Amino acid sequence: MARKYIPGKMEYHIRVKPGEVARYVLLPGDPARAELISKRFVGVKEIASNREFRTFTGKVGGTPISVTSTGIGCPSAAIAVEELSKCGADTFIRVGTAGAVSPKVKTGELVIANAAVREDGTTPHYVPLSYPAVANLEVTNALIEAARRLKVKHHVGLAVSKDSFYSEEPERAPLAEESAQRWKVWRRARVLATEMECSTIYTLCSINGWRGGGVVAIIGPIGKIADPHAGIDKAIDVAIEAVKILAKR
Repeated sequence: MARKYIPGKMEYHIRVKPGEVARYVLLPGDPARAELISKRFVGVKEIASNREFRTFTGKVGGTPISVTSTGIGCPSAAIAVEELSKCGADTFIRVGTAGAVSPKVKTGELVIANAAVREDGTTPHYVPLSYPAVANLEVTNALIEAARRLKVKHHVGLAVSKDSFYSEEPERAPLAEESAQRWKVWRRARVLATEMECSTIYTLCSINGWRGGGVVAIIGPIGKIADPHAGIDKAIDVAIEAVKILAKR
């Protein structure tokens, strides 16, 4: 459930007050993608835009829904989730992009991440690394049902959330060889994709009794952006359909 909040108090980073966001919030990283998602809403209103956090609220199928951009990475994602929860949100769905770890996952396909490897630096400040970053089962099942309804090619499984984007360039990164070996480990462990926010969203939701899930579009293999727009519209469609499904339960 959403935490208790102070009526009328505007949150410092996201610049949103209680009552201005729905219980269901989609979480893209990119502020421009937040606007793109909001165009699928009815009666949409831009609530706030501050730093990397841009928020819109409207309705889909009669259900109130919001979207807030989190920026890149786990620290800012944590801020967004923490402050949105103070404003009444309790169900969070990451909608973003990812790189394929598994060779079975192709560009343009979706990964519904039911859990995430915690290779981030944010969640250890909340709970030991032995605590798993697991998506909420209701949200995950709704995303799977939505993808099936919409007949979208998707995979369900693990993502790995990490904090660096360019640290594996072999010509200049001191730990590039170690990183390459680590990717071999994750492939053998059947990790499907790599992205930068799921682990924190899932961990914060689990320890606070909120609901978190995620669907990401594959834009290329590790270290290569084959198509920066591949699968994005499908991921948005699936996330919105999942909210409609959750609202009816």
